[in-house]
Amino acid sequence: MRSVNLTGLFFCLVLTVTGQDAGDIIRQAIEKTGGVDRWQALQGFKITATFDQGGVEFPLEIVQLKDGRQYTRLDFQGTEIMQGVFDGKVLWSTDFQSQQPRKADPETTANVALDSNDFPDELIDYRKKNYAVELLETVPMNGSQAYKIRITKEPIKVNDQTTPDQVYYYIDTKTLLPLAKEFEMKHGPIQGSIMVIQLGDYREVGGYWFPFAMSQGVKDAPPQPLTVEKVELNPRVSATEFSFGDK
Repeated sequence: MRSVNLTGLFFCLVLTVTGQDAGDIIRQAIEKTGGVDRWQALQGFKITATFDQGGVEFPLEIVQLKDGRQYTRLDFQGTEIMQGVFDGKVLWSTDFQSQQPRKADPETTANVALDSNDFPDELIDYRKKNYAVELLETVPMNGSQAYKIRITKEPIKVNDQTTPDQVYYYIDTKTLLPLAKEFEMKHGPIQGSIMVIQLGDYREVGGYWFPFAMSQGVKDAPPQPLTVEKVELNPRVSATEFSFGDK
């Protein structure tokens, strides 16, 4: 569920009044969802969910670990489809046509490896990573008002060219819970499109607050709803689940 990221140079943290306001909003949002100490202690999570495609629901399992390993497993009419699997070195997915595992290209793999530094998301420890943050405006969203915050991370490589890497967060002005995030797809068949992930129905799990209702899709197009059934903290996951060589 996450996009690729990153390479060299670091951006300096914005120290303007706007940047400081954005930092305060981020700090409060982190506190509302569990607190920075709790998030820093988290070693991983497993999400069991279903996603709706054209009125048909498919079981889905998402695992993300602090050491960077991750996968998304989809049960597509009895066929297991693995997407975005990363074992720390190799990035691979199941090819939908051949049903065989296929490695990603080196550039995409390198970006995902760097993106794993953002577990569980860009908001945690953004200062230590020297990410720049800016409060842009307040906008209406899903019946609420939301702070629109831009996070500028290290630039990434796209087609061997250095490209800015930015993520936009929308944080509810009243609850201070993230309502959505946007970013540009840098690789794949929809490269250049703006991906929108909407978040809602927050529930407490072991002291953390996770969204149990999500949707993902290209901006201005119908999204794919995802309903979370269960969140497991610090799951034990076999190394073979991530390994390309074991498939």
